[in-house]
Amino acid sequence: MHAAKPLFDYPKYWAECFGPAPFLPMSREEMDQLGWDSCDVIIVTGDAYVDHPSFGMAIIGRLLEAQGFRVGIISQPNWQSKDDFMKLGQPNLFFGIAAGNMDSMINRYTADRKIRSDDAYTPGGQAGKRPDRASLVYSQRCKEAYTDTPVVLGGIEASLRRIAHYDYWQDKVRRSILMDATADILLYGNAERAIVEVAQRLARGETVEQITDVRGTAFVRRDAPEGWFEIDSTRIDRPGKVDKIINPYVNTQDLQACAIEQEKGPVEDPNEAKVVQLLPSPKIERDRTVIRLPSFEKVRNDPALYAHANRVLHLETNPGNARALVQRHGDHDIWLNPPPIPLTTEEMDYVFASPYARVPHPAYGGEKIPAYDMIRFSVNIMRGCFGGCTFCSITEHEGRIIQNRSHESILHEIEEMKKLPGFTGVVSDLGGPTANMYRIACKSSEIEQHCRKPSCVYPGICENLNTDHSSLIELYRKARALPGVKKILIASGLRYDLAVESPEYVKELVTHHVGGYLKIAPEHTERGPLDKMMKPGIGSYDKFKRMFDKYSKEAGKEQYLIPYFIAAHPGTTDEDMMNLALWLKANGFRADQVQAFYPSPMASATAMYHSGKNPLRKVTYKSEGVPIVKSEEQRRLHKAFLRYHDPKGWPMLREALQRMGRADLIGSGKNQLIPAHQPATEGYQSARRKNSTPVGSKKAGQGGKILTQHNGLPPRSHDGNAWDKREEAKAAAEARRKAAAGGGKPSAKGRKPSQRPAAPR
Repeated sequence: MHAAKPLFDYPKYWAECFGPAPFLPMSREEMDQLGWDSCDVIIVTGDAYVDHPSFGMAIIGRLLEAQGFRVGIISQPNWQSKDDFMKLGQPNLFFGIAAGNMDSMINRYTADRKIRSDDAYTPGGQAGKRPDRASLVYSQRCKEAYTDTPVVLGGIEASLRRIAHYDYWQDKVRRSILMDATADILLYGNAERAIVEVAQRLARGETVEQITDVRGTAFVRRDAPEGWFEIDSTRIDRPGKVDKIINPYVNTQDLQACAIEQEKGPVEDPNEAKVVQLLPSPKIERDRTVIRLPSFEKVRNDPALYAHANRVLHLETNPGNARALVQRHGDHDIWLNPPPIPLTTEEMDYVFASPYARVPHPAYGGEKIPAYDMIRFSVNIMRGCFGGCTFCSITEHEGRIIQNRSHESILHEIEEMKKLPGFTGVVSDLGGPTANMYRIACKSSEIEQHCRKPSCVYPGICENLNTDHSSLIELYRKARALPGVKKILIASGLRYDLAVESPEYVKELVTHHVGGYLKIAPEHTERGPLDKMMKPGIGSYDKFKRMFDKYSKEAGKEQYLIPYFIAAHPGTTDEDMMNLALWLKANGFRADQVQAFYPSPMASATAMYHSGKNPLRKVTYKSEGVPIVKSEEQRRLHKAFLRYHDPKGWPMLREALQRMGRADLIGSGKNQLIPAHQPATEGYQSARRKNSTPVGSKKAGQGGKILTQHNGLPPRSHDGNAWDKREEAKAAAEARRKAAAGGGKPSAKGRKPSQRPAAPR
């Protein structure tokens, strides 16, 4: 099913006729200036309105505008009453609801369920401008304001809550957000196709209840339609059952006990011959098949069935072969149509070519919006991720098939960016969910349509995956050659196990596009947690690091890798974290920032966290359990292992190491993890402060920003430092030789690591 094609090139037409694009209206006064008496669609969002293609409300608003609809924006309304939801009047077609670019709960709470002090998507970074579960609350307020106006849910928050889901903040399984929000229809994933079709059909006079055949939508219905074949999900991926056991100690003269055993059913004689009757199987049309997941009531009370439902949902995510899903909630069914068809390159170009103002709405008076400041000079070149990391929600939302923009579209956006105030010639990122998946896809479209693997790169890179980076390399070179562009940085996450398949790409990246530091995410060193994450082994990181160091040296640049790791992920034991800490110390890494596992709705790792089962394999009641870190004490311990160098965590680590029988790691030796004695509290300065630049110093970034290992200082030098000591000794000796011969001073390369200057701003 395809969205209607525009009849003309709207962006070009608008620019030629009207000049710079106005913003979508946020007030009655702006509507009056446009000559509107009403809006066709009103988008309600939990983010500040930034007319930039990195913000969902801007993309959807401009797309609907291009189809001829009048679109208004209600940004961060006061949700305590319905008044703010009525300020633009009643929309002619529907309210479009989204919590924002982030899930509202993750936006507000840390992984330890503590309230954050800021919100990057709000002017001034002010916290508290959106409610918990914003999509749900906004939907209810819209229904209060105008009962008969359809409400369409969208965005990542609704997308990840489209079926019964585990809620980390309440520690329970909640219903589909459609049930609690009383919305009429939910659009999941990137919803350009769906939103255009829904809008056009409502404009033609159809009711929202009649719109049940659009891909990428979920809705409530009472009965299955005629002509559909329903399959129980437990028949596809049987979760297994506990076998009935006959009690050998039952006295057959005890009639009551005997009756209980008889109710369990007869015990079959395994040696008894049976007649096997083969029944003809009906011909099933895949596009008329729906899989029934266990009901909300069942998954709420049975963690194994919850893991089973999560597994089946993830098996039905390939648009080429996915079937519809249905899940009972009380007397109603939540029906999920198959995922949306990915956008073609031409369609992606069209979406990003809309006449975005590329700045926040003037209503904010120039107040800083941190999320916008971060991305305003970056370009999104693709969507989707086929990595399948179990803790990540990108795949569940954007899909595994990469959707690419053309070189021409990307370069045109850079040209438009150059016109913005404050542009200095530095493009902060050319990327997306992953930096180096641009134009990488299955070698065969037919294989791709039939594939049901959750990842193309785990446990190894699929033999059918084309890992050619040449188009991305060509794009980098074209972008660097644009007049007025001084530097192109790559800030998106790099899939290094994919990058090492193209040494030419790694050389191009390291030589031209690293600003001194490159952040990558091996996440762990141990096979247990890595398998539960669906991440490659640490050997892939080592291979990439060798290439990174080699090409940095060839380019004459001093550059560093900053690896990120996750604590307390499902499948992680205390021993795993201890081994990770030993690896960190041996390789000279002292992490200033640590990341604890955050169970987001619908992620496979969240199903592990809740159920203790592994949904990456067939789930049964007897299947092996997954080690889970739930207690606050153990989560603190795992984070303390990541920050093994911080004396605040040493008492906890000493106790844990003694309990684990590894007291040999306590001491001052090179191969020991932590010292046996605690430093005096008075005059003690934490490792984080020692590795920071004082506010107001010349090395501090703009606005007196503190520089740490993760945003501006090189790794610390200490025993087991990250630099190859032999290379350091050679470089120092060579510098002394040259100095003696020419009378000059040793270069920076000849200095000891502790003498190296901080990286430039």
